[in-house]
Amino acid sequence: MFVEVMKSKIHRVTVTEANLNYIGSITIDEALLDAANLLPYEKVSVVNNNNGERFETYIIKGERHSGIICLNGAAARKVQPGDILIIMSYAMMDFEEAKTFQPTIIFPDTATNQLVHL
Repeated sequence: MFVEVMKSKIHRVTVTEANLNYIGSITIDEALLDAANLLPYEKVSVVNNNNGERFETYIIKGERHSGIICLNGAAARKVQPGDILIIMSYAMMDFEEAKTFQPTIIFPDTATNQLVHL
């Protein structure tokens, strides 16, 4: 049996841009992608803490250390710059593997969307 579990999570980043006139996706700072074990074009679930919107899209790599979190295309209607998001990806794995799997979770500074080293 296979189960779907959370693989990666970027917990609480701030939307920097919303670009309606784009094909679609979410642009994320490359440093955050690396830290969260996420890939360009990977499917993600996005939760908007400000308005309760939940939606799925795919990742576009943004400039490293830019702090960019930009919703593109139709998803731009679901956010406003300054909104706080949680971004998650999931993976299918064997039930036994899932029992011991540990997801990668990062907690960027919401003021800058930069990594915080505790």
